[in-house]
Amino acid sequence: MSEAKVASLVHYLERSASRFPDRFAVVGPDDRALTYSELNAAAGRVAAFLASRRVSPGDRAGLLVPKSVEAVAAIWGIMKARAAYVPIDWKTPAERARSILTDCDTRAVFVHASALETVTGCEPPRATIVVLGAAPGAVLPEGAVRWEEAVANEFPDLPAAVRTRDELAYILYTSGSTGKPKGVMLSHGNALSFVDWCSEVFEPNEEDRFSNHAPFHFDLSVLDLYVSIKHGASVHLIDDETGKNPKQLAAFAERRRITIWYSTPSILHLMTSLGNLRQGDYSHLRTVLFAGEVFPVKHLRELKRIWSKPVCYNLYGPTETNVCTYSRIPETVPEERADPYPIGWACSHCQALVLDTDNRPAGPGAEGVLYIAGESVFQGYWNRPVEEQKAFLTIDGARWYCTGDVVVEDPEHGFIYIGRRDRMVKRRGYRIELDDIECALYRHPRIREAAVVSATANGEVRIGAYLSVAEDPKPGILEMKMFCAKQLPSYMNPDLFTFVGALPRTSTNKVDYTTLMKQLQGNH
Repeated sequence: MSEAKVASLVHYLERSASRFPDRFAVVGPDDRALTYSELNAAAGRVAAFLASRRVSPGDRAGLLVPKSVEAVAAIWGIMKARAAYVPIDWKTPAERARSILTDCDTRAVFVHASALETVTGCEPPRATIVVLGAAPGAVLPEGAVRWEEAVANEFPDLPAAVRTRDELAYILYTSGSTGKPKGVMLSHGNALSFVDWCSEVFEPNEEDRFSNHAPFHFDLSVLDLYVSIKHGASVHLIDDETGKNPKQLAAFAERRRITIWYSTPSILHLMTSLGNLRQGDYSHLRTVLFAGEVFPVKHLRELKRIWSKPVCYNLYGPTETNVCTYSRIPETVPEERADPYPIGWACSHCQALVLDTDNRPAGPGAEGVLYIAGESVFQGYWNRPVEEQKAFLTIDGARWYCTGDVVVEDPEHGFIYIGRRDRMVKRRGYRIELDDIECALYRHPRIREAAVVSATANGEVRIGAYLSVAEDPKPGILEMKMFCAKQLPSYMNPDLFTFVGALPRTSTNKVDYTTLMKQLQGNH
């Protein structure tokens, strides 16, 4: 079957299981591994079990489990059953998890024993519960089965599936503006277009070893899980604890001989500053990918000094499109460069358009909002027709997704990221990009992390800067005010400087701006 006719991600697993049956497909945090033939067989048993419990094509199956080879087998099994998996942070508050499970009406849930109470508290109860990590002899709720029981027996083979590219593969829930998570529906066709683009640009092969730092509910995991499987490579899962410890991460990359690394810039910065990377052997590492947030150029420069051999790529894209633009970082980051690198050019599986406030093409050099079209663009938001309608603009019969990100198109360097449309404020009549202030703060030699937020009270906009330092002593407030006065116009200077040990992070390792805004509001 030619790749042009591939209708499902499952095809890539089945093909690799046929080509490389004895190669390792997935290696867990505990070093347990499954070969391709073992992973494919386990996924088949999961699919048959789900079918025996009347989970039908198009149904949704929740996933509240820590990373393990079993979790990966469950993901593939759900898709083999032509259902869609819904990954949820297994440590998320119970109320949030329940709202997601209820919202998308999951017909089955794979859950770790420690989170079982979250699932059993859903109304109505989930139809099928598969429990991972249950102690021998543990009493389970009525209708729940242990993972070992669910995949222990061979079930009759499922009828040959007629798969189509528009079938749902997974739903990723992101924060909604109303405070209620919204489900981003991604089809097999959406994912396949991205996976095939990765193959075209990064040229992976069966000898590669992919890191999987991102949690399964974060769209970065799509590259790790599926590009590796397509090419018969191995994916190496990083657990929550290791994922936050720079020294353990550095040791993991060295010990597992990772060849393709993918994470947020903040993780790479932590590894650079605290992971003792200079002492390790990373000669096997050939590609470093980062996405999810802006990479301050001084931290990127340090990474390139230490990891000079690997090719680095800046990948950009919201969950709704996965990666839609990219740029290759030069081998050497010039000392005089202070601005972050552009997000680059549209990927070959996407089309990009920059529109002004009147929805007209902004033109080179002019600021505008970035819109994306193409097969990678998501199907819509689950049960959110109003928000879905607002997210799209139809031009000549094509759907264009509004990213909400403000960019400038540069003929030589592609798209330059300016900031979020919702990260702009007006003060004293001036429009201010909060990301602009962050970029200036990173120029201070002792600032390690910077996050800038705003809050409004009694019609007055206040700007707060939250900072962590590379080493003590911390700069004084007067020093920071004088520094900002040299870097920024007076109307952009922060009103408040707060030093913290580390910036708060979300479960996907992005800066938790919501928490910081609440703190700033409390200081009014």
